Amino acid sequence: MELVVGCYEQVLFGFAVHRTPEPSGDLEKWTPVADFTHHAHSASVSAVAVNNRFVVTGSKDETIHIYDMKKKIEHGALMHHNGTITCLKFYGNRHLISGAEDGLICVWDTKKWECLKSIKAHKGQVSFLSIHPSGKLALSVGTDKTLRTWNLVDGRSAFIKNIKQNAHIVEWSPKGEKYVVVTMNKIDIYQLNTATVSGTITNKKRISSVTFLSESVLAVAGDEEVVRFFDCDSLMCLCEFEAHENRVKDIISFEIPEHHVIVTASSDGSLKMWDLKQDKRVSPSLLCEVNTKARLTCLGVWLDRVIDRKESLPSAAEPSPVSKGRPQVKKKESVDLQEEERDPRPNAEKGPVTGDQNPPKKGDNLVSPKKRKIMKAFEKKRKKKKI
Repeated sequence: MELVVGCYEQVLFGFAVHRTPEPSGDLEKWTPVADFTHHAHSASVSAVAVNNRFVVTGSKDETIHIYDMKKKIEHGALMHHNGTITCLKFYGNRHLISGAEDGLICVWDTKKWECLKSIKAHKGQVSFLSIHPSGKLALSVGTDKTLRTWNLVDGRSAFIKNIKQNAHIVEWSPKGEKYVVVTMNKIDIYQLNTATVSGTITNKKRISSVTFLSESVLAVAGDEEVVRFFDCDSLMCLCEFEAHENRVKDIISFEIPEHHVIVTASSDGSLKMWDLKQDKRVSPSLLCEVNTKARLTCLGVWLDRVIDRKESLPSAAEPSPVSKGRPQVKKKESVDLQEEERDPRPNAEKGPVTGDQNPPKKGDNLVSPKKRKIMKAFEKKRKKKKI
């Protein structure tokens, strides 16, 4: 198990977590040990995502960097986006989906690291995206005040919902029966079968991160030291506890045998792991903590195991959950992501996304660290000649 965390100081930290039995034999001691410190980007790290082999980071320097956690080496970089990388999500071990300030959502094949699709998703920036547990749907929010549903089977926009303000977080529940949309300090809870708001939770301060602990319990962190657990059905706060000395920037949860763990990262530089109780009305107990002395921004956990999901996004032959109980958008030309993986060559005419899909550009594929340094040096020389 390894915690990976990015910061404003352009660095990616890795901490291996060791679990050793206490002398009494009843308890375990959790100890985070520094594994690596890598100067990852030329600007602050804005997003991180993890699968069973790779860690990817996005930055304000407009690049996505890839790290092979098995070999502990930098694997290369992706330079398709023009603007800050705002969100990165793996689906299984075969696909990565990225969003950025340029309004694009890109689907990447993680075997060859080629851009399979480039979708103009929002008129403003893509603020956040979330993939349905089935892999057939994705939700995205942007600065154009819209919530968009994407049919990943066809690679098209399925629905567009105008919202009154710019939402900055959207998240599916573990079973995919509901999702939450976060705007400032408010959380709207939507039911998938009706696509309507079933309730609204109001936090005391602006929300920076949310994670589902179960289908009905949501952990909320924001611009304060406190983390709260809310019941999505009753809309009541089940418990709250002081996690850090400063605002909490990111929070994630995962389950391993005998433990349900949440990890919190704060602007105060500390990274903490908490053991959740079965009764979510009881505050979790601290397992371990480490101080990075950096202003942390984003967080991931590498578990070195196969994720219990399909290896790839579903094919067009499988129906999407969005089709249940809703009118269908008139289809144009169906796109099978499985087919595109076998023949990933750019094809602007294949699989249009309501006229907004961009053909992959030159430089979409993996760029090695050595080649990237040469490209940067060449760019500097070119700029000097212009001056």
